[in-house]
Amino acid sequence: MKLGQQALEALQAEITGRLNPGEDLVVAGEIGISGTLVLISREKEKLRKYFSECFLYMSEDTLQKCKVSREDDFWMDKRISALYFTEEGGILSGLWKMAEASGVGLDVDLRKIPIRQETIEVCERLDVDPYKLESEGTVLLGTGQGNALVRELDARGIHAAVIGHTDKGNDRLLHSGEITRYLERPRFHHSGKEKKHGKA
Repeated sequence: MKLGQQALEALQAEITGRLNPGEDLVVAGEIGISGTLVLISREKEKLRKYFSECFLYMSEDTLQKCKVSREDDFWMDKRISALYFTEEGGILSGLWKMAEASGVGLDVDLRKIPIRQETIEVCERLDVDPYKLESEGTVLLGTGQGNALVRELDARGIHAAVIGHTDKGNDRLLHSGEITRYLERPRFHHSGKEKKHGKA
């Protein structure tokens, strides 16, 4: 279902620039950090059944330091055609927004998306999808020079990866090993702050 013109314009206002067909998609920073911190804080008693107090403390401390700053002057680089700070909603929501705002298709390998082991383990224990978990501190980029930007981000101490590319079609595909599915329009954002929507 297509967005109306007013809704599309509001969505485009959230995105800096526009994606072009044939570009690399880059994720800078590990996904789900802010959501993981919320989950650890909210579900600490439940998580203590599976993890030591030291693990939970160290996880919180490490994750706090992993957030990417939106004030970094790197985001002004002219090689970046589109930019989105995933302050609310998960990485899948961000990918959908960028693609919809730009009118392009996507082909993404979920296994290439940077994610901390702490996030994986916490989400597994709480039955939460990390790709739909709040991801403040992560940046989505569109560029024609993905590998070069990743190298430069790594040199700045920012974990980054090329996770896929854009194309001219309307299909938005997500791959995970031999499984391929379509990227669905997000219904809501999972911040980890409430459960009225059920599972992420």
